[in-house]
Formats: sequence, C-alpha cells, structure tokens
Amino acid sequence: MAAAPDTHPKDDRVDGRDETPTERADRNWNEVLQELRVLQTGTQILTGFLLALAFQPAFADLTDGQRVVYLVLVVMSALSAIIALAPVALHRVLFQQRAKASVVAYGHAALITALFTVSVLVVGVVAFVFDVVVSDAAAWWALAILTLVILVLWVLTPVVIRARLRTNGTR
Repeated sequence: MAAAPDTHPKDDRVDGRDETPTERADRNWNEVLQELRVLQTGTQILTGFLLALAFQPAFADLTDGQRVVYLVLVVMSALSAIIALAPVALHRVLFQQRAKASVVAYGHAALITALFTVSVLVVGVVAFVFDVVVSDAAAWWALAILTLVILVLWVLTPVVIRARLRTNGTR
C-alpha cells in the first residue's frame, strides 16, 4: 500500500528540527508565551511595589520632582503590562484564523518593546529608591550603572553571540 503524499511540506530551514511552518509557528508561539510569563511576573512585582508606595506615610514627604518621577514610573509600569499582554489579546482576536505566524511576529515585536519599557522601569524604580533613601547623586549613579549593565547583558552580549554564530556558519 502506497503512502499518502505529504500535504504539509517541510520548510526549507536547515536547523535539524524537520518541522512545517505551522509547527514552527506553534513552537515559536509557545516560546513567546514563556518569555511573556517571565516578563509579566517581574512587571507585576514592580507594579505592586510602586502602587504600595503611595499608601506609605513617608510618601507625603516626597518632593514635587520625586512625585513626578513616581507617576512616570507608575505609567511605565502600566505601559509595560499592556505591551506584554498585547500578543495574548491579538491571539484571542485572531484565534482559529490561521494567522499564527503573524501573531508570533507581533509577539516578538511586543516582547522587544516590553523589554525596553521594563528596562526603563527597573532602572527608574531603583534610581527613585536611591533618590528617596540616599541622595540625588546616588540615584544618578544607580541609573548609570544599571543602564550600563542592561546594555551589556541585554544588547551587547546578544549582538556579540549572534555575530559569532554567523561567523561560525551556524546561522
């Protein structure tokens, strides 16, 4: 008995996975969801911290400038959560519309954007705490050092690794 012809041709990527474009999109969507979960947890913790601050007795002692920074951080926190949830909302709207590849591409872009907003949020929250607890100068130092760490770990290191992979021919 002859085997039925393969109606789902394998894609042309030579990466050892032997998967159809639909299977790849499903796998990539699962990876996006896992990354969103990690990002969302951190964002929720920072948001909770920020929201609790407003109800602390010492909050009344903040300067006008510190209140502005605080409110900007609260907005950044909300923006981070909204951006991180956007791919899930898109997936719900496009459910069973055979648009998984588009959802994955959108999810990737949203994750990159959310990582940027979360990096600003993390650095801002730490600088804000340093400003309130230590001094304005300490806040600027914390901001500079954490920005450098994020640039090295989140930007420079991936760029170097990607360049090495291309040089070695593994991509």
